[in-house]
Amino acid sequence: MNPRRSISSNPASTVKSRFTNGFLKALLRINRQRITSTTAYTPREIFRGYLRVKIAADVSMASAIGSRRAWSRAMLRKVRSHGRDGAQVRRMSFLAMRKRNLYGKKIKCVEEDVGCYQANVLRKLVPGGAAMDMCCLLGETAHYIKCLNTQVKVMRRIAEVFST
Repeated sequence: MNPRRSISSNPASTVKSRFTNGFLKALLRINRQRITSTTAYTPREIFRGYLRVKIAADVSMASAIGSRRAWSRAMLRKVRSHGRDGAQVRRMSFLAMRKRNLYGKKIKCVEEDVGCYQANVLRKLVPGGAAMDMCCLLGETAHYIKCLNTQVKVMRRIAEVFST
């Protein structure tokens, strides 16, 4: 029996396990690319390391989810649009898209409407939220929060395992 085949066909192959595998592989790549200098790390090097780990976590989670969710597609598109050094290569299309409802009309917000303000804040927090109508936005937000919670649990567990 092929061990790879049994892993992929295993019903226990959850988002959590796919994220963990992808994230650990990304951390190994980051560790291999790390500059081995005898001098102390500068704040800039520490920040670059933080960004690499953050991007690795985001990409691992979005890859574990796949293309089923708009937020994961938007997150992968965002990462692909950045160059190797982190500079933005091209403007992201989902940010340039206008907010539209199902019929293609612009969504109008009344300034006194508190719900509209909250929806706009939510659109900024959820990847790809700028192009979603309210119903899709709420569903994607719920799923995104669930995935972030999973991401935190896995990262805490990895930190516990490697700190001992």
